[in-house]
Amino acid sequence: MSAASVERPHDERPLIAEANRLMERVPGYRVEIIGGQLLVTPPPDGPHARALTKLMRPFIAAGLDDGETEVLQGIGLWLPTDIEDYAVPDLSLVDADFDDHLVENNSYEPVCFRLVLEVTSSNWKNDLKTKVAAYAEAGVPVYVVVDRRHRRLHVLTDPAGNDYATHRFHSPGQQVTLPDSIGAKVTLDVTEILRAGQPRTDD
Repeated sequence: MSAASVERPHDERPLIAEANRLMERVPGYRVEIIGGQLLVTPPPDGPHARALTKLMRPFIAAGLDDGETEVLQGIGLWLPTDIEDYAVPDLSLVDADFDDHLVENNSYEPVCFRLVLEVTSSNWKNDLKTKVAAYAEAGVPVYVVVDRRHRRLHVLTDPAGNDYATHRFHSPGQQVTLPDSIGAKVTLDVTEILRAGQPRTDD
């Protein structure tokens, strides 16, 4: 049975009601609730969007956007950390039946997520700390962070409590092959992804 059957009116969910009001007032901003706190992120810049496009390609080329899984941007992940908590990863790899796992507010049960990915923005600390704990508690098997500030790519696996038992970071010049658990072989070129996430300058 899907958790959607226990959805409650928003007036019984004051933070979700406020999150929805914020989304109406500031279109394009991402509003999340993690640890009972509202997080509001400005719209992504062009390089952020470019990095996401580059990141989607190897997943699609590996056949992960057809059949058993889909590669999606901007869908919510319902979190077990508090009664109204949800996050909105930049990119998610989900089981094809994810529609059956809708909870509320365009957010889905963690069980259908194989991987989540974030590209850092001005609030990079959330991606490297707050969301690490949230995604680990949700049991998301693989969490990837494109850390534009420090020019590294993080791959976190083996969720255990509110952290990941394995946390590896990779620098430009490296190729990173993601765990087989996602369903196919996907290798990321750290240099290409980090370059895509930086503003282009004329030489």
